[in-house]
Amino acid sequence: MLSIVGGSIVGTTIILKNMDIKEKFGLKVKALREEKGYSIEHLANISNVDRNYISDIEKGKRNVSIKIIEKIIINLDIDFPTFFNDKIFKR
Repeated sequence: MLSIVGGSIVGTTIILKNMDIKEKFGLKVKALREEKGYSIEHLANISNVDRNYISDIEKGKRNVSIKIIEKIIINLDIDFPTFFNDKIFKR
């Protein structure tokens, strides 16, 4: 089970309050990718996105286009409203 509460990953909890949107997005991608047991390379391959780009996304270094967001979210098998919920997030 993954709980996203609000900056750093502590076990299965991520603190998201007062974070930049790129950092929030990246941390959620990383947590969900790890929960599924996917490597960065696997997520990159199934999403048709460069591996280094996925790595930069997870670090909050990329301003990601909506097309890339859609590819990643679909391949992490999660719906948009759940992914973008800033409250406690459980799968």
